[in-house]
Amino acid sequence: MNGYKISRRDFLRAAGIAAIAMGLPATAKKTKPVKPNIIFFIADDMRPEMFNCLGQGKGRNLTPNIDRLVSEGTILTNQHVVSPVCTPSRYNCLTGRYASRATNEEFTSFTRKNDGQTVIQWNSFMTSKDVTLAKLLKRGGYTTGMVGKNHVVEVKDFYQFPDYDADVKNPAIVNKLKINSNKIKAAIKQTGFDYVSSVYHNNPNFIGLKELAVQNLDWIAKGGLDFVDQCKDKPFFLYFATTVPHGPTEDDRSWNADPLITADGYLDRPLDVLPPRASIPKRLKKAGITGNHQKNLLWLDDALGALLNKLEDYGIDDNTVVFFFNDHGQTGKGTVYQGGVYNPSIVWKKGGFKCGAETDALISNVDFAPTILDMASVDYRKVKFDGVSFKGVLDGDNDKGRDSLYFELGYARGVRKGNFKYVAVRYPDYTKEFTIEDRQELLDDYNKERIRMSMVVVNEDPSKPFSHLCMIPGGGHAEHESTGKYEGYYDADQLYDLSRDPGEQNNLAKDPEYKKKLAEMKKELRKYLDDLPGEFRP
Repeated sequence: MNGYKISRRDFLRAAGIAAIAMGLPATAKKTKPVKPNIIFFIADDMRPEMFNCLGQGKGRNLTPNIDRLVSEGTILTNQHVVSPVCTPSRYNCLTGRYASRATNEEFTSFTRKNDGQTVIQWNSFMTSKDVTLAKLLKRGGYTTGMVGKNHVVEVKDFYQFPDYDADVKNPAIVNKLKINSNKIKAAIKQTGFDYVSSVYHNNPNFIGLKELAVQNLDWIAKGGLDFVDQCKDKPFFLYFATTVPHGPTEDDRSWNADPLITADGYLDRPLDVLPPRASIPKRLKKAGITGNHQKNLLWLDDALGALLNKLEDYGIDDNTVVFFFNDHGQTGKGTVYQGGVYNPSIVWKKGGFKCGAETDALISNVDFAPTILDMASVDYRKVKFDGVSFKGVLDGDNDKGRDSLYFELGYARGVRKGNFKYVAVRYPDYTKEFTIEDRQELLDDYNKERIRMSMVVVNEDPSKPFSHLCMIPGGGHAEHESTGKYEGYYDADQLYDLSRDPGEQNNLAKDPEYKKKLAEMKKELRKYLDDLPGEFRP
């Protein structure tokens, strides 16, 4: 055979052709169209310079698998997220709804405390009562799986470790970890997932124990690959949520950490599912790539590559759609400015889409759920989505997308229509009565927890203004890079012409020349707010 090896898929195809040539009965009969497998791959906190397909990152990263998705699929160049921090962004994707519709107790009780104004932070969790993308796909005959970062499904009675430095190998701690893991998996399954594995309940720094506060993407990848192994012969939906390149980013807590450490404790032996970690710096050096984030990014790309290879091994790559989604923009995280909400994504299938290599249609991340359901031929007419399907855009039937976009986060709301963007910032009236002592107490409570976990403290001055995201003087760490960095950041009403001012530094709201446009944009925002729970007065 001269070393030639035919694949099982090609052998079966060849055998079918031979049968027809010999006049034998054909084994294949007319069947219903095969439902495509769907992989929704979420990267955590990727910055524009981490994408070779964007101007800021071109040629700066070794990401052959992401680059493959780009070259063979479609870039959504005008895709945005509604709420640019991780929890509500995931809620948007998995429910097709705005996070202000969340009904979990943590969210609704906080709304009551804020004079009825919804405040979207890391608090909008899915519950068993929600109509989710996973539940709808299950009804449509799909097997559903989730691996990696949760941070979107409510888990009740989760054990909080009082000692951050506790010994993870202590039998009592091991038992608590097991109980927590089982509760997390059970809660996720109640939202529609058949299979749950390798879950980080939160970012590694916040899972409760210092010794476990490291990344293990091999462990997450193993969970995803096992799911594909189990479901290769039936339509599946895999929600694959990485924890990188989000921090911790130190080598010994990320790509070069102890490979035995997971969110559930220690493994018995290292996993062999991705290229060896030791090869990461060698491959980067060979490619002439240097920088701080590139090692974790190559590690992430290896996980994506392992999934693509698995699809090819089983011959199901030509019936799988892959969404590569970054949870939100990073240069304006914690705000509804473009640096937080503008967030290009990639959609891939073998052979590409009719719309071509890219589309500039206006798309929101609430649109993913109905789009995926359309691809899966699942009827969702009785479900009230805030999202609208963009399958027609990919199919080349529509090149426009939405007419406008809505944004909500913390104490800010925004709307974009055409080239104009309106942002409104409103704090509850009772905050006007805060004394300096009240503000100091808020700041101390926030910093105390960060100090306990040996994390960065960004502000100790109680007199500083709140951020858009949090009622913490000076803002929290997540939004620190953006707090106060925009010229009109502390203005209650803000209007920007993105065609002339893409960086949103020139607030036109007080300019008499734009009075009519401001009124028009306020009216557009009101259309969204009138259909949503909570009080917000733009």
